[in-house]
Amino acid sequence: MLRKLDHNNMGKSNLGWLQSLFHFSFAEYYNPENIHFGALRVINDDLIAAQTGFNMHPHQDMEIISYVVDGGLTHQDSMGNKSTITRGQVQYMSAGTGVYHSEHNMGDNTLRMLQIWIIPDHSGHTPHYGDFRFDMEARHNKWLHMVSSKEGSAPIQINQDANLYALELDPGKEISFPVKEGRQAYLVQIEGSSTINELTLNARDALEIVEEDIHIKANDTSHVLVIEMVKL
Repeated sequence: MLRKLDHNNMGKSNLGWLQSLFHFSFAEYYNPENIHFGALRVINDDLIAAQTGFNMHPHQDMEIISYVVDGGLTHQDSMGNKSTITRGQVQYMSAGTGVYHSEHNMGDNTLRMLQIWIIPDHSGHTPHYGDFRFDMEARHNKWLHMVSSKEGSAPIQINQDANLYALELDPGKEISFPVKEGRQAYLVQIEGSSTINELTLNARDALEIVEEDIHIKANDTSHVLVIEMVKL
């Protein structure tokens, strides 16, 4: 099963310093039929103006992954961590029993990031933070496996049976991705355009995939993210 989601029909918010596209119900956007997709609870496609950001605020019992598309993202938290990542790099935090953190754009240009929340396998995990500076070349015309469960082998491991992959595909290139029985996946067309199983996705569109393999052809340089997970 495939279901395309046009970004023009997604939730939107404009606070001036922050412009957001909500893939699922979040903040002032509420749709009772669009709360989550399996364990995937949030994808916010955020544009954050220079020298602004989210001040310290709490989280609990959520696996939080930030993927930078453009600019630099500076994270600071109550565990004593402070770090900045740039294009194609990832910050992750298991909020567990509770943690405070902030996220800011300390640069001079607009920051674009995908904020991803995944519901953990159970509550009460010990809070944890990390980041990984993946090279953009590592996803050039091939899948980059960035995130897995604790039983997996990806550099980043979270408390859920979920995997995150990134891909940057040259125009005309093709690649497949399996979504096996008992599994589902959510694809974000971050930049560019792709044809996926005869469906055309443009920048910021998304695709729900349930137990169906997909074949991707890049119409132009195509940057995509896939969250693959157990079917719930």
